[in-house]
Amino acid sequence: MGELNNTKQMTTYETLLRLTFREPAEVAHYLTPAALGAEAGFEQATGRDQPFRFEQWRLGVAMSLLRLLGDLGDHDEARRAAEVLHRALNTAHSPQEIDKQIGKENKLFEQIYTNLYVNDEGEALLDLFARTLDADAPDLLAQVQAEAVDLARELSFDEEDDDQE
Repeated sequence: MGELNNTKQMTTYETLLRLTFREPAEVAHYLTPAALGAEAGFEQATGRDQPFRFEQWRLGVAMSLLRLLGDLGDHDEARRAAEVLHRALNTAHSPQEIDKQIGKENKLFEQIYTNLYVNDEGEALLDLFARTLDADAPDLLAQVQAEAVDLARELSFDEEDDDQE
C-alpha cells in the first residue's frame, strides 16, 4: 500500500508530528485528534478561542521538539517533559489550565537545560524549543515549525550514533 498516498497534502505541522512519532505505539499515544488537529483548530478558531487554539498548536510543536531531543540523546527528562506537554494539549481547556499543568512540572523543564550534554543537533533542537515558547504570532510559530521539520529530516536516531561525523 502507498502510505504517502493516504496523506494527500500533509501540513508542515502534521509532517513534524509524523517525523517525530514513528513507532505504532507512539502514533497511537501521541497522535491524538487534539494533537493532529491543533494547527487546523487554530486556523478555524475565531475571537476568544484563538489564543487557546494557538497555545495548543504551540504545545504540539514543542512536544515534538522535546521528543526529538529525548530520542536523539536518550534524554529521559526531555521525554518526560514532552509527555507533560502532550497531557496539557489533550486535557487543558484554556491557556490558564495549560500554564497550571506545565507550571506543576517546572523543575522538570529546568532539568532539561541543566542535565544536558548536547551535540550541535541537540543545541539546534533546544534553540527551536526556546523559539517555540517565544513565538507570539502564527507566522513565527510556522517558521519554527518549518525549521523543525527540516532538522527532523536530518536527524539520525539509529544505526549511526551522532558522536562523530
